[in-house]
Amino acid sequence: MMFTQTVDLAKASVRSLNEKLHALDLEHDGERWRVLNPRGAHAIACGLRVPITIEIEGHAGYYCAGMNQKATVIVHGNAGTGLAENMMSGLVQVNGNASQCAGATGHGGLLIIEGHASARCGISMKGIDMVVKGSVGHMSAFMAQAGNLVVCGDAGDALGDSIYEAQLFIRGTVKSLGTDCIEKEMRPEHYRILEPLLKRSGCDASPSEFKRFGSARKLYHFQIDHAALY
Repeated sequence: MMFTQTVDLAKASVRSLNEKLHALDLEHDGERWRVLNPRGAHAIACGLRVPITIEIEGHAGYYCAGMNQKATVIVHGNAGTGLAENMMSGLVQVNGNASQCAGATGHGGLLIIEGHASARCGISMKGIDMVVKGSVGHMSAFMAQAGNLVVCGDAGDALGDSIYEAQLFIRGTVKSLGTDCIEKEMRPEHYRILEPLLKRSGCDASPSEFKRFGSARKLYHFQIDHAALY
């Protein structure tokens, strides 16, 4: 595979890498960059705004690919806290596991995690699509407002606590549901959402194997009878 440019973080700083990436404009559409020796460094490939591809050869630290717009970022390893935080568009893929708060506050784009994701996966998501091929930890999709979280494995405690209108599709077992999150019927329109997400992420699971969870909508307006739940 031909790369436009290779940056070795054993010789260069993350700051210098990000400065080069931020200087790119649409004339660089389609370029492929390679990052060597990330060694768990934080904030790699953050704030990208052009449709390029970046492949990170190793483990990334906190906030990798945060605020991504249009770019494709592939991590050939694990990723730390806040992966693709506040992502707006594009594609982020981790070929290992992700730590807590993956996809937090994401507005758009697709985040694929080939392994497992830790606690608070998809917290406060606002339109992002996420596919986790393994399992997710406790408090995943806490206060999730919009978008779709697909989990091919299991979900930990308090799934979807205080959820708004995001949709959660879980293939495995759910340890417990959070406040105001309930199981909902899978209707044809939900299969039409789930099937292309599975296909785009390279997951061969059948949509019929998933259950859907979402908001019971009891906390949208304050009611004294529900005061203990707020």
